[in-house]
Formats: sequence, structure tokens, C-alpha cells
Amino acid sequence: MTRAETTPVRPGEELPLEALRAVLRGRIPGDVDALSAEQFPGGFSNLTYLLRLGEAEYVLRRAPLGPVARGAHDMTREAGLLARVHPALPVAPQPILLVEDASVLGAPFYLMERRHGAVVRAALPPEYAALPDAPAQLSHAMMDTLADLHRVDIDAAGLRSLGRPEGFNGRQVDGWAGRWRRARTALDGTGDLPPPETLGDEEVIGWLEAHLPPESAHTLVHNDFKLDNLMFDPADPSRVTALLDWEMTTVGDPLVDLGLTLTYWTMPQQPGGAPTQVGAAAPGFPGRDELVARYEARLARHVTSSLPWYEVLGHFKLAVIVLQIFARYRAGQTADPRFAPLAAQAAWLMGEARRRIADLA
Repeated sequence: MTRAETTPVRPGEELPLEALRAVLRGRIPGDVDALSAEQFPGGFSNLTYLLRLGEAEYVLRRAPLGPVARGAHDMTREAGLLARVHPALPVAPQPILLVEDASVLGAPFYLMERRHGAVVRAALPPEYAALPDAPAQLSHAMMDTLADLHRVDIDAAGLRSLGRPEGFNGRQVDGWAGRWRRARTALDGTGDLPPPETLGDEEVIGWLEAHLPPESAHTLVHNDFKLDNLMFDPADPSRVTALLDWEMTTVGDPLVDLGLTLTYWTMPQQPGGAPTQVGAAAPGFPGRDELVARYEARLARHVTSSLPWYEVLGHFKLAVIVLQIFARYRAGQTADPRFAPLAAQAAWLMGEARRRIADLA
């Protein structure tokens, strides 16, 4: 049996349905008077809802509640990006309607087509229980999709202008370091983080700056590519039906994607007991080296020798993302209880980055 993909909307994150009916009426197919909303419960960032308008279904995406970092959670950019990427990479859902009037929901939002499929998070979904090779098929399909993303001809598809590929790796380090420092400063005096001399965050930043590699290539970069941002055919775990969460997509070095994917894949359970995705430690799922080999074969290109820097960057980026979310929670800008253990997780991730650096010495 396939599990429900949606849940009732979390308290405090309800949508103003009457305002939505008014703005959607006559602009999309479906029975606007029958509008109802449920929520996709996964994810710690943007809010994602399922809208039902009679027989018609759409997915609504908006920024999280409360103040957000400048340039982050830009739904206008995400909708425009998907409109350009979808023709070149059909696993990217097609956007349907962009509403930039923030008075409707409190922030711009957009609707995209509804895709169906299984999302794999902390355990193998029951629909794959009778398929002994499902873990390998899911993993290989994930890496094939990542390689296909990186094989898109950004010039032929008119996508190069999505970012500034030259100097991408340096800007990655500078940008994420700035975000980390701002979030850490916001938590000064709270005791939620160890002191900098214990945490070693500046040590990690300094190492990334000192060992900056040249760009390996210039391609589309999803910037949050992981297993639970994919949807799979419930009857065929080798077939991806959608790649989701395009908020941070740009053009740059594809190994930044691969490094973050491997960070997620090789991560054990984090402090605080938060659910994590399945990965190398789960029964039947391939290890890190097999994923890299699959990616290299699909791309017909060797990347192994340059990967350690990108994996350290992956741990650092994820620590930053987690700490930014916790800082919003600590400031009372969101009450989602899932965010309470995230400071400990950010510190743990920073420790993992330091450990990897030590292993390379």
C-alpha cells in the first residue's frame, strides 16, 4: 500500500483559502469553489501544499513564515527557472502560475503541476518491500538523474544566464561562510553552540579557502540534490518521476552537487534523533564508492581524485542551512518543533567537516 503523501496543514501554516480562491478564479483549470489544501510534511525550508480544485490538483510553493535571508526562498526566481529547465530536463515539474502579489499569502508563491510517486526518506517505502533489488535501483536512478542534470547543455538550453559560473567555487565558500557567521552571531549568548574555538568553524572555512579547486566544468547545479528530493514510480524504483526543490539551482561546478549528495548519503543518525534519509548504512543500499562509479559511468568522466574538497564543502553547507533554520526558530519566527535540535546537528556537521579535513592531512 502506498503511504499518504500529504497531511493536514500544520497549525500556524494554514492558507487563506478565500483569498486564494479569489486570485485563482479564471486563471487555472479546476473548480475553484471546491478548493481545499493539504501539506507535504517533508522539508525544513519552503512550505509546500497540495491544492485540490475538484478533480484538478496543483502543488503550491511559498517561502517559510517569518523574515528570511536576503535572496533566499525566492519563489519568483524558482518558478522562472523551472519554466526554462523543464523543457531540457522533463523530471523538473512544469510551473503553472506565478502570483507575485504578497498580499494574498504574505509572500509570493507559485503553482506547479502535480507529480505522483514515492518519496524515500528514513526507510524503504512499503511499496518496494517485495522488490529485493529496490535499494540498488533507487540509488542508481538517483545517480543517473544527477548525471543527466549535469549533462544538460546550458548554452543550447539558454540556461547559462541562471548564474555566473566563473569563480563559482570561491563564491560558494564566501557566501556560505557569510551566512554561517551571521547565523552564529544571531545566537551569541544563547549557549546553543559551542564557542568558536571549540567548534572550529573558522578552521573549516580557512581550509576550504586555502584548498580551493578550479571549476571542474560548468553545468546546471541543483544545490540540494538528495534522495528525498526525488519521486520514484511506486511500481518501478528505477524510474524517477520528478526532481523537486529547485530553489537554489544555478550554473557552476557540478561536483558541488556530487559532494553534497555524498554528504547526505554517508551521514549516520544525527544528534537529536531527527529523521534522516536512507543511505550507505541502510541494508541493501550501495556505498559511497559505488555511487561515484555509477555517476562517472553515466557521465563518461572521472571525478574521484578531486572529491574530498567538495565533500567537506557539503558538510559545511549543510551545517549552515541547518543553523540558519535553527536561528529562525530561536528568534520565534517559526514554532515548528522539528527545528529544536538543529543547533546540535549544525555543530555535529561542523565536527564531521573537521574530521574529514584531519583525515586528509
